[in-house]
Amino acid sequence: MNWDQITGDWKQFQGKVKEKWGTLTDDDLTTIAGKRDQLMGVLQQKYGYAKEQAEKELNEFSNKL
Repeated sequence: MNWDQITGDWKQFQGKVKEKWGTLTDDDLTTIAGKRDQLMGVLQQKYGYAKEQAEKELNEFSNKL
């Protein structure tokens, strides 16, 4: 699934995002609003991922959907 589809149906995918990355809060998800670069930044901040690791995680996540 491409990220445009995820952004378009963000409300539907918030639960799946929260399952994968449980420390994200509802406020985080509202702020992210489906924007891939913002989600990547939050993952780097909360999980200590390097940019490459965050990008890899997001690619794997979107490919599994």
